[in-house]
Amino acid sequence: MTKEQAKQRIQELSALLEQYNSEYYMQDNPSVEDYVYDETMQELKRLESEFPELISPSSPTQRVGGMVSNQFSKVAHTVQMQSLQDVFDFEQVENFVAKCQDIFPEAEFSVEPKIDGLSVSLEYQNNQFVLGSTRGDGFTGEDVTANLKTIRSIPLTLNCPENLPLLEVRGEVFMPREQFLKLVARQEENQEQPFKNPRNAAAGSLRQKYSEITAERKLDIFVFNLQRCEGKTFSSHGETLEFLKEMGFHMIPEWKICRNAEEIQQVIDRIGNSRQNLPYDIDGVVIKINSLEQRTVFGTTSKTPKWAIAYKFPPEEKESILREIEITVGRTGALTPVAVFDTITLAGTSVSRAILHNQDFITEKHICIGDKILVRKAGDIIPEVLRSVSHAENAEVYHLPENCPVCGAKAVRDEGESVLRCPNIACPAKLHRQLVHFASREAMNIDGLGEATVTALLEQNFIQNPADLYFLTKEQVLNLKGFKEKSAENLLHAIENSKTAPLDRVIFALGIRNIGQKASKLLCEKFLTLENLENANEEDISEIENFGEVMAKNVYTALHDESVQNILKRLKEAGLTMQYTKQEISENAFFQGKTFVLTGTLSGMKRNEAKQRIEALGGKVSGSVSKKTDYVIAGEDAGSKLTKAQTLDVKILTEEEFLEKLSSYNSISGK
Repeated sequence: MTKEQAKQRIQELSALLEQYNSEYYMQDNPSVEDYVYDETMQELKRLESEFPELISPSSPTQRVGGMVSNQFSKVAHTVQMQSLQDVFDFEQVENFVAKCQDIFPEAEFSVEPKIDGLSVSLEYQNNQFVLGSTRGDGFTGEDVTANLKTIRSIPLTLNCPENLPLLEVRGEVFMPREQFLKLVARQEENQEQPFKNPRNAAAGSLRQKYSEITAERKLDIFVFNLQRCEGKTFSSHGETLEFLKEMGFHMIPEWKICRNAEEIQQVIDRIGNSRQNLPYDIDGVVIKINSLEQRTVFGTTSKTPKWAIAYKFPPEEKESILREIEITVGRTGALTPVAVFDTITLAGTSVSRAILHNQDFITEKHICIGDKILVRKAGDIIPEVLRSVSHAENAEVYHLPENCPVCGAKAVRDEGESVLRCPNIACPAKLHRQLVHFASREAMNIDGLGEATVTALLEQNFIQNPADLYFLTKEQVLNLKGFKEKSAENLLHAIENSKTAPLDRVIFALGIRNIGQKASKLLCEKFLTLENLENANEEDISEIENFGEVMAKNVYTALHDESVQNILKRLKEAGLTMQYTKQEISENAFFQGKTFVLTGTLSGMKRNEAKQRIEALGGKVSGSVSKKTDYVIAGEDAGSKLTKAQTLDVKILTEEEFLEKLSSYNSISGK
């Protein structure tokens, strides 16, 4: 394929993928199956790998990467990102409307759901997404461009027939409820501290060091305001929303223009009554003056606009009777008490169970079986017991059993921990959950090895630990209920493919307490091989950033446990990858922490694109040459900056040398 043919095909594939993204994320009407999308993406990646000079910052492949996102450079907001004044009863809404209409009797109001997420700014230059930042203190935020690019509902290129020199919009990043529940389940399974609500999950996910982790969290965004625009003028907020929708943004839903307090009340009631059926969290309704000219008359305070308020919904709490407390045994042996109570309706769904965490929680809340308890949904998602309202006669505070309810082993509580655990490595409950975790997408990603298949394998006594998976025979799999020739081959093929998983996934798959995906990656970045990690002591491990003594001890103890060592030995025999390629060394070392100056005309890409590529790899771009400059990239007709660089003995890169460095990065990362 020639370069020109590749260019044309890349453009076709990029357009298709953006169409698929729009259909899936914004229209909720996908026209192709997931595998078609995946095949299209893979073809684009292959072409861009072969022709790295054709990669555009707006390419769909640039949404998700293995690079380290900037942690995190500061961004000064040209337009202050203000917060809203909260009100908590409708009388305050009426007062706001009356105050506005005293000045402008014909004033209209935009009424919109208030998405419970993280506010961000998206900036476009000449129709291209160039900068995304958090709200911060309203004046200065953090550059999270790389992570925002993983959100597929954010257009990388505006759907605009003419070039807009500048467009800045404000939106709310959120985590859909379904995705939040899946994330919390994984965190609880891994004995990690789960996020309390989708908003915290969205904020934590957007500020990940690794963009690939952000991508896995499947965040979304609703755009709700136009901050700046060059090349277009507007008279009303509603007009700007319609325009932004045409540009391809995922817009705030269900907004309506109202003329008085009565109409606003109707919209608030409608949104409030439907909020529990929404696939995302809202915590109120925003009321804004619609006229942009009228907004300028009202002005702002130092923190909030005077032309808008946020009506906040109160949390819903209900009482029930606690009938019993069940004990579940997790993958790491944690005995988790679960309250079982009379069914109540909370946030639009039936609820009859809630986690009680541990014995300390139960003791502190004085929880007894038979109590009348107060229950709510944390973040309108996860049921939680707030307190006991009243005790039954002669009630006693519940105490967890001394023995594991599954295998009967004496439960233990480690010093400094609040969790009671089953220490029996062979406990059936632990083994089943361990195998499911081992095969999960975030770990070894063995497609087709779900809970039912794990249960069947254990019942047939075909496996006793994760390593046994790699020694399964086709005959054994065919003996499992529901497996035919093709499905058995698919499962064995998936198991074989998992052998190429990098070491950090293997470590995560082992299910070491407190060691999640991020911690596993940090471990492997430091030690690179399993042998190095096994030879490390607790002090060596605790030197890792964000690792404490407990995490270091858990890693050391696990890797020196006889049963774990046996599993690792057999995994090696099966041919699994036990090494890790440190991306910062192979990809980013040249750019990481270095300061670059661009001068002259680059023929292979626009200067702004070069700046983005450097920053994405951890470098900085300066507008002037100094002794602190590491490299000057000189294009055609380079002028005084090149002369100054030569005077200061700063290293010079030609455009060809610069592109070669970028090409090396692309080929390594598989983009």
